[in-house]
This record gives sequence, C-alpha cells and structure tokens, in this order.
Amino acid sequence: MVPPGGPLKRAHYAPVSSRRIYACRRGMRHFATRILEHQPLPSGGKDSVMSRYSALLMLAAAFLAMSPALAQQDEAADYPNRPVKIVVSVPAGGGVDTAARIFAASLQQRLGQPFVIENRGGGGGNIGAETVYAADPDGYTLLASQPAPITSNIALYKKLNFDPAALESVAIMTKFPNVLLVRQDFPAKTVQEFIAYAKANPGKITYASQGPGTTSHLTAELFMKLTGTKMLHVPYRGTGPALNDLVAGHVDFIFMELASAYKLHEAQKSRILAVATDRRLDILPHVPTLIEVGVPGFISDTWNAISAPPKTAAPIILKLNRAINEVIAEPEAQARFRALNVTPVGGSPQDMAKFKREETERWSKVIRDAGIEPE
Repeated sequence: MVPPGGPLKRAHYAPVSSRRIYACRRGMRHFATRILEHQPLPSGGKDSVMSRYSALLMLAAAFLAMSPALAQQDEAADYPNRPVKIVVSVPAGGGVDTAARIFAASLQQRLGQPFVIENRGGGGGNIGAETVYAADPDGYTLLASQPAPITSNIALYKKLNFDPAALESVAIMTKFPNVLLVRQDFPAKTVQEFIAYAKANPGKITYASQGPGTTSHLTAELFMKLTGTKMLHVPYRGTGPALNDLVAGHVDFIFMELASAYKLHEAQKSRILAVATDRRLDILPHVPTLIEVGVPGFISDTWNAISAPPKTAAPIILKLNRAINEVIAEPEAQARFRALNVTPVGGSPQDMAKFKREETERWSKVIRDAGIEPE
C-alpha cells in the first residue's frame, strides 16, 4: 500500500565494481597484518598500543561500512541460481508478451537458469505490477509490462496498492509505433474521411483499447482532443480480445502497435489508415502519418520494459541490464525483432528511469486535459 503521507521514497544504490571491492579487501588485509604482527604503522606518528587499538577500530568500521556492498556483490555473483519468474502484465499475445518470451529464452541461455513467463493481465496492468511490487527484492520475480502500470496509472486510479515510481528500472525491451487501425468494412477510406465521419456522428464511433490507461486508450484520447471529435471507449483486458472484436466488427477502430496491426492489415482483416510517427514507415510506404494529414505533432509509440521489486540490489539490476543489452546485440534476436517490425531499445537502468518519469508527466497531462476522472 502507498502510505497516506505520500509515495514511498525510492531507494538508490550506487553500483560498486568487483575490482574496487577486491582492491579494498586487499588493502584492509594488508593493514590488519601490519597491526597484528606489530609492524610499523604508515601514520608517521607514535606507535603505541593505543594507536594500534584506534587503527583496529577504524579497520572494523571500514569493514562494517563495506559489508552491504560486499554482500550485494556476492549475491549478484551467484545470481541466478534458481528459476526466475517474469510476470507479464497482460494476457498471452500482443507486443509485451511476445517481447518477454524472446528475452526470456535468450536470458535463460545467457544466465543458465530458466526464465519462466507468468501472465497476470487485468486492471490496466496493475495486477501484475502489484504482484512484483510485493515480491522479495532478490531478482527472482521481475515485471514485463506495457507503460501504463509504471507510468500513467498513477493518474488514472485514486488508489494503487503499489508505488510505480518505487519499482526498480532494469531496461526497456522494445518499442514500436502505433497505427490507426479500423475494421475492414469501416466506411472511411482515409484519415480525412474518418475525422469527417466522426464529427458527423459524435459519440457513435467505438474504439477499443487494451484497458483503461493503456497506450491505446490514451492515444485515442489525444487524437480526439487534437481533432475535436468525440468517440466511445470500449476497454478490453489485453490486446488479443480487443483485436478479436475489431476483426469481428464489434468495435470500429483501435490505436494499435504496428507488430500486431500489420498482420491483420496484410491479411485484409482490418485496415491501417495512418501511422503515429514523424515520418512514413518503410514497411508501409503508401500509408501517411497523422501529422501529414493535419493532426499536428501526433506521435505515439508503444514500449515495454523490465522492472524489479523496490530495493532490489544494484548489482543484480546491473547484471540483468547487461544481459538484456547483450540479447539485443544477438543477430538471432535482431532478426526476430525485424520480423515483428519492432525496435529493440536497451540502454541503462538510468535511461529507463528518466524515460519513465518523462512518460508519466506526458500522459498524466493527457489524462488531465481529457477530463478523465481517476477510478
């Protein structure tokens, strides 16, 4: 639970390299030997029982000060020594789940232990995030999520059973542009026709989302604000159910990540009217951007990331981060990402933490401007 006095303060750990730790260990061992063997001390002062006693006290204090870093380093050296669970905050299917499974398979090969996927969808990703937030901070329970539970949900829900800011950032896995995807038989053939139809039929067009506060929901809210249209939100529990109903004609459109939308577009089960990028995509050269057709500054990406429970030791975070970046560099993984039309990201934990803060501010403003009341 987030305490009534405000959000929990995030714990920060300064990474300590093994080289520095071993150097300190050698220095302390050498200093202790001089004391115990009654060799001259390097102080240049009086060599007395008292000064040796003081030196021993200082040495003990130094050991105590270093003990947390030493313990964390030893813990990371042995990590992982049993299976790691990755809680995916959406049902099976869709971008987050696909990316998590690609990384899980490669991490298992690199780190020598199974990385097991457990889907816990629902609540806009909150159910999965709550599970990881409450888990032991030992690196054996991780979160693979869409942006909502670690960014915008703080503005969408009156009460969360976790503090999104306290979840430790490990790395962003992938990102992919969003597209405007309509059912195959929707009357509008262009974005201009779509906007005109929406204005002529306020509140009658339905749009699907993967759940309240998800990128598909907030992107549609931003679209309505910029185009002066009003449409009806139909939330689902994840990508699969939302796209199934779009294909069946039960809803009119969705803002969906390219990887999932492109398959339906190619199979002529739905149509991509525009892309939410700053330039046209090579894979869809004839499909315009929303900026081109008069929706200024309209850019929306979907991304997914790995987080860990609060207070997970920094060496474990860094070991996972390094392994994720190594996976991204693998030719086999790159080929799989290209086939899915997604862009691997990686970067440092600090990069993810900064981006997470920026996205929280951006989409919280969209929520406020749209007049969405927290649930």
